[in-house]
Amino acid sequence: MKSQDIRKAYLNFFESKGHLIVPSAPIVLKDDPTLMFNNSGMAQFKEYFLGNGTPKSPRIADTQKCLRVSGKHNDLEDVGFDTYHHTMFEMLGNWSFGDYFKKEALDWAWEFLTEVLKLDKDRLYVSVFEGNPTENVAFDQEAWDIWRQYVTEDRIILGNKKDNFWEMGDQGPCGPCSEIHIDLRTDAERAAVSGRSLVNADHPQVVEIWNNVFMEFNRKADGSLEKLPAQHVDTGMGFERLCMAMQNVTSNYDTDVFTPLIEKVEQITGFKYTSNEVKNVSEEQNKTNIAIRVIVDHVRAVAFAIADGQLPSNTGAGYVIRRILRRAIRYGFTFLNTKEPFINKLVEVLANQMGEFFPEIKSQQQLVTNVIREEEASFLRTLDQGLQLLDKVVAETSGKEVSGAKVFELYDTFGFPKDLTALILKEKGFSYNESDFESELQKQKARSRAASEVSTEDWSVLIPGNVETFVGYDQTENEVKITRIRKVDSKKDGILYQIVLDNTTFYPEGGGQVGDKGTLVSANETIDIIDTKKENNLILHFAKQLPENIEAGFVAKVNTDLRTSTSKNHSATHLMHLALRNILGTHVEQKGSLVNPNYLRFDFSHFSKVSDDELRQVEASVNEQIEAQLQLVEHRNIPIKEALEKGAMALFGEKYGDSVRMIEFGESKELCGGIHVKNTADIWQFKIISEGAVAAGIRRIEAITGDAVKDFYKNQETTLAEIKETLKNPQDILKSVASLQDDNAKLKKQIEQLLKEKIDGLKNTLVSDFQEINGINFLAKQVDLSMSSTKDLAQAIGTSKPNSFVFLASVEDDAPNIHCYISKELVAEKSLNAGNVIRELGKYIDGNGGGQPFFASGKGKNVLGIKEALEKAVDFLI
Repeated sequence: MKSQDIRKAYLNFFESKGHLIVPSAPIVLKDDPTLMFNNSGMAQFKEYFLGNGTPKSPRIADTQKCLRVSGKHNDLEDVGFDTYHHTMFEMLGNWSFGDYFKKEALDWAWEFLTEVLKLDKDRLYVSVFEGNPTENVAFDQEAWDIWRQYVTEDRIILGNKKDNFWEMGDQGPCGPCSEIHIDLRTDAERAAVSGRSLVNADHPQVVEIWNNVFMEFNRKADGSLEKLPAQHVDTGMGFERLCMAMQNVTSNYDTDVFTPLIEKVEQITGFKYTSNEVKNVSEEQNKTNIAIRVIVDHVRAVAFAIADGQLPSNTGAGYVIRRILRRAIRYGFTFLNTKEPFINKLVEVLANQMGEFFPEIKSQQQLVTNVIREEEASFLRTLDQGLQLLDKVVAETSGKEVSGAKVFELYDTFGFPKDLTALILKEKGFSYNESDFESELQKQKARSRAASEVSTEDWSVLIPGNVETFVGYDQTENEVKITRIRKVDSKKDGILYQIVLDNTTFYPEGGGQVGDKGTLVSANETIDIIDTKKENNLILHFAKQLPENIEAGFVAKVNTDLRTSTSKNHSATHLMHLALRNILGTHVEQKGSLVNPNYLRFDFSHFSKVSDDELRQVEASVNEQIEAQLQLVEHRNIPIKEALEKGAMALFGEKYGDSVRMIEFGESKELCGGIHVKNTADIWQFKIISEGAVAAGIRRIEAITGDAVKDFYKNQETTLAEIKETLKNPQDILKSVASLQDDNAKLKKQIEQLLKEKIDGLKNTLVSDFQEINGINFLAKQVDLSMSSTKDLAQAIGTSKPNSFVFLASVEDDAPNIHCYISKELVAEKSLNAGNVIRELGKYIDGNGGGQPFFASGKGKNVLGIKEALEKAVDFLI
C-alpha cells in the first residue's frame, strides 16, 4: 500500500466516524510565544484543551507536519543514525474535545489497524498506565479492560509515568496514555526473543506507532494535578512508521516516503544507498547510508519550514532551520564528496511527491529551491574558510592534541562542525581535547538557558468562566474588569505580570503588527501596560506591577499616538503590497512583515533587485492611493471562501479559520486581523527608505509614513542647508558639487600619475635586488605603497624577469597586506602555487587570502608579522 493511499485511508476512516477533516497547520508557529515549531499534532488545538476556545467540531482528524529539533522534544542528533527518528514527520491524529473518550478511541484504533489496514494482530502490543500513587493517579483499569477484548494479557504492558503519562509541558493539560507498538522482526527473531521485552527499549524494529492520550488533568505550577472540567482525547500516529509496517520493510527510509529522494541523491552524487535488509555492510557503506538518511530527512524539514514562511537566519527559529540544513550539507561534504550545492535539487522531487496533500510545497517550490541553493553555497564557503582556520590552529599547536576551546571557537563562531574537525585532525595525525570542548559547550548552553529561563505561576482566576472580548477595532478605551492574573519571572525581562481583562481595546501582537501599549486606570492608580500578546487564545496585557486592588473597575486606555502611527504603517503595507504586484508582477508574495509605530518592514518574493525606477513607481502608486482618500471597507466575519472569491489575498504559512476579517482599500483586498486607518488620507505620505536582499529570491523594503516622513524631509532640508554652508552658500548647489567632482577627478589623475612614476621608480630599484636561488629569481620586500599599488608593483616586477618569485608586503590603514607573483613556467614545472604561499605566510600577519596559482593576495591584522613572513618566503624555493 503506497504512502498516499495510507494517508487517505486514515482520513477517510475517521471521517466515517463523524470527524471533521482539517488541513495541517503551518510547521512554523508565528503567534505562539511558547513554541517555535509545531512539534505535535495537538499543538494547534491547545486553546481547546485549555478551555479558551471552541473547536469547529467536537471531533477532528488530520495529518499534521511536525518538527522536533529544539527544547524538550529534540530528535536531531538521532536522525540518520537510526531508521525511525526524523526532524520533520507527519502525525496522523484524531481528537475528541469533550465528546468520546477511551472506549471509542481504542476501539477505532484497533479497528483501523487490524480491519482496514489488516496489520497482523500477532505483531501488535499495547501499553496502559500503571498508575502513580504519589500523585493519586490510579492504574488505568478502563483501558486495560478495553484492550482485553482484543489481545491476551501477555500483550498488555504496564507503563510508568515516563512512558505512559503524556504532558504538554511543565504545566498544562496532561493525562495517561495507551500506546500501540508493532514488532516487525522476522518470525525466527520473534520466536527467539519475545517482542514484549523489546517494547520501549529503542529496538529499531519494535516501535511505537500510535499513542492515545486521555486528557484528564491539568498540571499546575507547583507540580500538583487537578481534574479538567472536560475529558479529551488526543491521539497521534507516526505516519512514516505506519508506512514502514504497511510496506513490509524494517526502516522508514525504505518506504516510498523517502525512496524517491534517496534515488535522486544517488543520481546526483554517484553514491549508492543500501536498504535496511542488507546486513553486515562495511563501515564506509554505513557512513554513506547515514549521510544519505540525514540529507533526505533534513531537506523535508527545511523545505516545508521555508514554504511556511521561515527563512534561515542567525536567530530564533531561523537559526534552527539553518542548523538543520548545515548538518545536511556537512554530511554531503564529508561523506558524499559534494563540494557544490545539490540539496536544492531534491525540492522538485519533494514537491511532486507531497504537493497533493500539502499544496504549499508545490506553490513555493521555486522560492524554496532558491533559498536552499543560496544557503548551501554560503555554508560551503564557510567550510572552506574553516579549513584555513583549522590549518592555522594546527600550526600553532605544540604536540598532537589541539585545544578543545579552539575547536569550540571554530564550532561556535564559524559554524564548523566538531566531527568534521575531528576527521580532518585525524587525517593530519592530531586529536582534540573533547572534555574541554564539552565544557565550553555546556557553559554556552547554561548561558543560553539562563538568558531564556522563564518561570510561570498558575493563573489566579478572579472571574471564572469569562470569555474575553476584543473591542479594539472600534474603541481605544473602555471600562474593564480583571478576570485572571499570573506572575512570570524571566532572566531577560525580570518579573512581569500577565493580566487578562473581560474585554479589551488592546491589540495583541500578531500578523506582523506589534502589540498595543497603554494604561489601566482606576480611581486610585494607573498601571502601565508595556506590551500585549496572545497565547492560547487569551489576550495577555503585560505590566511591571499589579494594581493594589485587582478587583476594582478600570478604564483600559490604549496609547493612541503609538496606535495611530502603527495603523498608518499597517495600511501602507497593504497599499505597497498591491503596488509591488502591479509593478513587479503577480509572483510577488508577502514573506514576512513588521509593523510598528516608527516604520514598516516588508519581505516579499522577487527574483532580482528592485530598480530605482521601480521603487519610484511603487512609492508613487502608494501615494496616489493615499491621495485618492480610499475609505476602509472592513468585513469582520466573512466566510473565507467568500473572501477569496472577492479577490482577498491569503498568505501561505498563516492559519485561517472558517470566518475571517477582510480589509479593503480600493483594489487592495487582504485577509488581516490588524489595526488600520479609516481612510488612506490619514496616512498623509509614504516614503521608501531602503530596499535589499534577505535571502535568495526574497527582497525587503523598509518605509515610513505620517510624521516620520515629515521628520525625514526636515532632516533632508537640514542636511542641504549644511552642505550649502560648507560650500560657502553658492547660488547653484548642483553646479558647485559638479565643480568639486571635476576638481577631484583631476586630482585623482595627478595622484595616479605620481603613483605610476613611483611604482616605475621602485620597480627599477627593486629589479636589481633579485636573488637567484635554485634557478629562480627571488625577491621579498616591504614597500611604502597602498594595497592596490603594491599589487600592481608585484605584477610589474614579476613580469620583468623570467622564472621569478616575487613576494611584496605593505601597510595601509594600520593593516598589513601581502602579494605573491610566480611566473607561469614555475607554476607548471615546479608546482608552486601563489594561493598556497599567501595562505601559509598569511598566518604570520593574522590574515588569509587567496587567488590563482600565478598570483594571489591577502590581508591581515598583525603588522609586526610582516618581517617573519618576508623571511619565511624563501622556504618555498628550498
